Amino acid sequence: MSTSKPADNQDQPSEPKVDKHALIFGLISVFLCGIGFSIIAPVVPFLVQPYISDPGKQAVMITLLTSVYAACLFCSAPVLGALSDKYGRRLLLLLCLLGSAAGYFIFGLGGALWVLFAGRIIEGITGGSIGTIFAYFADILPPEQRTKYFGWVSAVVGAGTIIGPSMGGLLAKFGYSVPMYAGAAVTLLNVGYGFLFMPESLEKSKRLKVIPLVRLNPFSQLANLLTMKNLNRLFVSAFLLWIPNGSFQAIFSQFTLDNFSWKPVIIGLMFSIMGLQDILSQGFIMPKLLKRYSDRQIALLGMVSEIVGYVLFALSALFAFYPLFIAGMFIFGFGDSVFGPSFNGMLSKSAAAGEQGRVQGGSQSIQALARMIGPLVGGQLYVSLGPAAPAFMGVILIGAAIPVLYTINRAGALSK
Repeated sequence: MSTSKPADNQDQPSEPKVDKHALIFGLISVFLCGIGFSIIAPVVPFLVQPYISDPGKQAVMITLLTSVYAACLFCSAPVLGALSDKYGRRLLLLLCLLGSAAGYFIFGLGGALWVLFAGRIIEGITGGSIGTIFAYFADILPPEQRTKYFGWVSAVVGAGTIIGPSMGGLLAKFGYSVPMYAGAAVTLLNVGYGFLFMPESLEKSKRLKVIPLVRLNPFSQLANLLTMKNLNRLFVSAFLLWIPNGSFQAIFSQFTLDNFSWKPVIIGLMFSIMGLQDILSQGFIMPKLLKRYSDRQIALLGMVSEIVGYVLFALSALFAFYPLFIAGMFIFGFGDSVFGPSFNGMLSKSAAAGEQGRVQGGSQSIQALARMIGPLVGGQLYVSLGPAAPAFMGVILIGAAIPVLYTINRAGALSK
């Protein structure tokens, strides 16, 4: 890697001002989203368990729940992105958050397996809030500052994911459904804050006048994005990374339960490692990396780190040795924390103001497709070949993604 500072990361003579109220709202939103999403993670296997007669199929059912959520998100993300480009970010974001709160609450009610699926479907349909939030940040930030602030976003999400799983594990002592209700409450708190204080970020002059019907079709939207010269390689490399990532997140709790017999509190603490890595990386490591390397080079570093993490996950399962798993969590968490901001930085710089919702929604859709495929494949590999198999899948797919991302600059993509 070259150690010279790339042109797109040069310090500007004077940085454009950022709307502080919009920035604070956005950061609070992602913080509460981080808590709301991660608070439920430690208890999902325990909520599913009463409805599965064959314990061997529990991992498959958990991955199916994840895939159903991702399938709904895949279909809805481009629609929500297009609507936010036409009507603004504020309305769409508040509606998405309301849907997430309803999904958490229904999942917590349970009572039958179909109720759990209903909760995930509702949450998935309105799950485009993350894509809308990134479009919101792209609206309020100048291009040269986006990677830096996307790093802040990752750090704030990390703070939420430190608190969320630990809180979920502790609340599970009062009942496995309690963390779900807490997730709904936290999300509703975010809705209330947004309703009172959230400024609209997309000026009316920059909004779409008419939404072409093709933009509401996720498959057409996906095909269109992949034909864009400055995006196709970026999306392909990220897609290959997101497949095993989605698989890992879906089976994480079941993996630790089967291999190490961990309880919800310990599982929650392990989830918190990911959040801790985000804070450490964005606070101390990313600023130094951004001074020396391009977004692409930082993304490559993250991918290599994730490969190392997957190797350690596989070894921890083969030897039933949890210290290897914990070490893998730190290394994988670092890779994930630096890949995300660099990827979103490259992505946002490739789109105009009126296209941010479309591109971010398309990114969310592609990520959802990967997270639909990943848990299905990972769950089958887990049951058929053993707990280490999904981790080996991660090594292979990210190994294939690295050369795709490496060729971006050489092909002239994402050049300014």
